Amino acid sequence: MTPASAGVPRLVLGSASPRRRELLAQLGVVPDEVRPPDIDETPGAGEVPRDYVRRIAREKSAAVVAGEGDIVLCADTTVALGRRILGKPADQGEARTFLSALSGRRHRVITAVAVRRGERVWERAVETRVQMKRLSEAEIAGYLATGDWQGKAGAYGIQGPAGALIPWISGSFTAVVGLPLAETAHLLTAAGYLLWSPERREP
Repeated sequence: MTPASAGVPRLVLGSASPRRRELLAQLGVVPDEVRPPDIDETPGAGEVPRDYVRRIAREKSAAVVAGEGDIVLCADTTVALGRRILGKPADQGEARTFLSALSGRRHRVITAVAVRRGERVWERAVETRVQMKRLSEAEIAGYLATGDWQGKAGAYGIQGPAGALIPWISGSFTAVVGLPLAETAHLLTAAGYLLWSPERREP
């Protein structure tokens, strides 16, 4: 890619998620660097899910070390069952608890995106409503056995085997996966990252 010194800002992705890199690739975007920050993601006392993900996305963007002209992209996703935050399960037992709680119920998946350039931050939180079918014990056990629940908010990934457990969504599918593409493209453009620029095409 064209270096930042030629007037094209570098993009630093503050996430280790392969799913987010795959989603960015759909926009033709390949980060110049990947620097996942190490921050405390513990929810605050009484913190509601939407406020939580927005705070974590902002804190991630602030924690990423980047050059003055670099653009930093960070995101955070959580599953909300009412006011309850279902983050990434610590183990299979917690994953089973999450899936049992979501079984047969509608819930919200909220992804917050924060784009930082210098001191300025552009942000957006995207909420999608999701219906999970009523799960039998055999279905829960079968899904857990795939290992696909690991590292995923709410203990499932809609883009994997759990897609068979989700009969209905209302909102952004890519936000449920981990990065709402329409909103992310808008934020990157606002920060000066030209998605469709010929300067970003590989020679």
